[in-house]
Amino acid sequence: MKSNTKRLTVLALCTAAALILSFIESQIPPLIPIPGIKLGLANLATVFVLYRLGAKEAFTVSALRVILSSLLFGSLSSFFYAIAGAMLSLSVMLILKHLRIFSKAVVSVAGGVAHNIAQIGVSMLILQTDVVIYYLPALLLSGIITGAVIGVASAFLLNKLGEELIK
Repeated sequence: MKSNTKRLTVLALCTAAALILSFIESQIPPLIPIPGIKLGLANLATVFVLYRLGAKEAFTVSALRVILSSLLFGSLSSFFYAIAGAMLSLSVMLILKHLRIFSKAVVSVAGGVAHNIAQIGVSMLILQTDVVIYYLPALLLSGIITGAVIGVASAFLLNKLGEELIK
């Protein structure tokens, strides 16, 4: 029982951290005037949970963060972009993590790239045009860069906040 309570507490703290990081990111003006490019700070929590608690918990944290951040400081359209990106990103990261041949940084990069591909897909559906595909190279580059930064930061957090956090 004590272990389940501690696990649930860590899950709640990670969800709160993801939501706070989403809010902080929403307050940062875009560094590049291209729609969809973001730092992905909330993925720190998602990657941490994926590696420490598991897939189901990571999906829970990611979905809760998207729902709550959309309700608190987003919009319906931002919800569709975010949920598609989060779910595809997490699915790709889960597959690569299970292969056990990629570093956390590479897994995170793949998640960032998948997130941006999902954003383009949602844009094409919502806007009913394929012209947004021209944003893809810039979004992929940003996904690689921000995914690498988040991946390295996540690996650092996972090393510093080892398994004793969950035990």
